[in-house]
Order: sequence, then C-alpha cells, then structure tokens
Amino acid sequence: MLSSLFSPSLLTTAASTSSSAASCQQPPSAPQSVNVRLPAPRPLTTTLVAAAAAGLLLLSPAAPLHAEAEFKTYYGTAASAANYGGYGGNASKKDAAEYVYDVPEGWKERLVSKVEKGTNGTDSEFFNPRKRSEREYLTFLSGFRKLAPVGAVLDNLALSDVGLQDQISSADDVSSTERKDEDGQVYYEYEVAGAGAHSLISVTCARNKLYAHFVTAPNPEWGRDEAVLRRLHQSFKTVDFSGQD
Repeated sequence: MLSSLFSPSLLTTAASTSSSAASCQQPPSAPQSVNVRLPAPRPLTTTLVAAAAAGLLLLSPAAPLHAEAEFKTYYGTAASAANYGGYGGNASKKDAAEYVYDVPEGWKERLVSKVEKGTNGTDSEFFNPRKRSEREYLTFLSGFRKLAPVGAVLDNLALSDVGLQDQISSADDVSSTERKDEDGQVYYEYEVAGAGAHSLISVTCARNKLYAHFVTAPNPEWGRDEAVLRRLHQSFKTVDFSGQD
C-alpha cells in the first residue's frame, strides 16, 4: 500500500499539476512607461523682467508734451452759426482764415455744434486725448470795434464761460498784460492760476469781432506741460490771407 502511495506515476502527476499551477500564477508584467514632454521652464530672470515691465505700463503716467514736439497750424474762419459747416476741411479754410494757432500732433478736434457756436461763440477746440480737460479753444463775438479796458474784458468773457468763472473765483493769482504785434495790433493776455487749473488767455479785436483764445489744463498737467502750453498761447494771432496768392 505504501508503494502505491509513493509510486513514481503519482509523483509525476503531482509535479506536473504543481508546474501548471505555477505557470498560471505568473506575476503581473511591469507597467509600460509613457513619455510626456513638458515645456521647458522659463528662466526666473525673464519672468521677473516681464512682470516688472507690465507693472510699469500700468502705473506710468501720461507722457509729457515736449517743447520740441511736432505741431500743426489750425486755420479758423470764425464763421457765423448760419454759415456753420460751409468748409470741407482744414486745408480749404486757409484762404478764408481769420485766425491761426498751433496744435500739438496727436490732439483731437472736438466738433462744435451749431447751437454752441450761436450761444457762446465757440468756433474751434482741440484737446489732449490722454486728458480731455487739457485743451485749447477759441471763441469770438461780433460787433466789437476795439477792446474795452483790460479788466472789463476778462469779466465779460467769464459771463459766458462757467468754468472760467469758477477758476477766477478760486484763483490764487490773476495777471494781465497788454502787447502789440509787428502790425501794431493790440492783444490782452491773461494768466489765471486757479486752485485746480491753470489758464492762459489771449484777446484781440479785428474785423469788427472780438477773438479770445484759451489754453487751459489741470494743475498736474500744467506742471508737466507748461512749456508746450505757453507755446500754444503765444502762437495765436489774427490773419488775413485773402489778398495772397
């Protein structure tokens, strides 16, 4: 009986069974690796420089106007409200121009309405697109053969300009001078240093009209652009191109 228990056939059968079981229980194969290409990290210096540049763009104030900046000449016709819109462009106005002044390149023209021209005499206006309250403009009134006393003229101008009224009432200083150009024409010039803004005004009479040219800016812009704003003020004059070729 023991011989039958330990017979070679039984041992062979058991061995083959054990081998088959072992082959069915092979360990799982190792997972395959997957290559993922990541972008190369940016150097820290480049990142910091880019961030600093973006911050400067956000925080930097409007660039100042330089005295050597480019300018263009505006030709004003001082046409009545009834004739408003009778000229197609600045170039075609030159022969009919009654006054001129300089305008910095990049400033925008504000279109004056017919109603505004008829009520307060505004004929033209330009402004700095970075700060609309930094501007120059001209008003005119018909029926004036000569200038009134220098103090009376400024008071009369303020009657039709609420902003000028406020500026004069809060001004730290108001000064006035009188000058004559090369042709003997008289100009009154005013400087109003207000609590919040600064203005330069030039007034003269010609062709039975009173012309008033204004250059005004908030005090921060005045401190930054004073040289250019004074140039605009000094550039104003009345002209007569009608007899020229």
